[in-house]
Amino acid sequence: MRRLALSLTLPLALFLAGCGAEPVWAPDDAVAAARYVSGEAPSITLYTVVRKKGGEGAHSGLLIDGSQRVMFDPAGTWHHPRIPERNDLHYGITEQFRKFYIDYHARETFDVIEQKVYVSPGVAEAAIQRAEHYGAVNKAFCGASVSDILKGLPGFEGIPKTFFPNRIMKAFGELPGVQTKVHHDGDPDNNHGILLIQKDAAIE
Repeated sequence: MRRLALSLTLPLALFLAGCGAEPVWAPDDAVAAARYVSGEAPSITLYTVVRKKGGEGAHSGLLIDGSQRVMFDPAGTWHHPRIPERNDLHYGITEQFRKFYIDYHARETFDVIEQKVYVSPGVAEAAIQRAEHYGAVNKAFCGASVSDILKGLPGFEGIPKTFFPNRIMKAFGELPGVQTKVHHDGDPDNNHGILLIQKDAAIE
């Protein structure tokens, strides 16, 4: 009976843990000032951090390029003082900051898989709105939140509802027109992108 009780309460505890993330809410003026429009065609890019040894998916994030470019990095540790955040959604993602995101996650033990699909302006805006309203994400729920956002979008119905980044990556890779890149970094001390961003922030 005790084992049964534990088996029933553990999923509930995990669910409640997913609702307890610490909210972050940047002020309106900071979000407005950081707004960045890339001028590129609307797109959604899935970033999956994959362990080199074993191939396990360790993290999922979404770059959404619509009326502005934002990064949804659920339960992530990536941040910068010049990037205002509202509950895991980061604003002002210039090309420099996009590269910083990749450089932050790619390392000797992890690769970053980039998968990009072009979408209509309406789908891009719907993705931004879903990310804005999703709320703070608890640790280990990055895959669940990314799959939730994608699955509700037209054209992404084949994305499974899952906690596992690799399952999302596999389904995303089957979308029509997807463009895939693999980012490697074999030097554990290679933090050029991070230093570049820090220097740029200091100058400004």
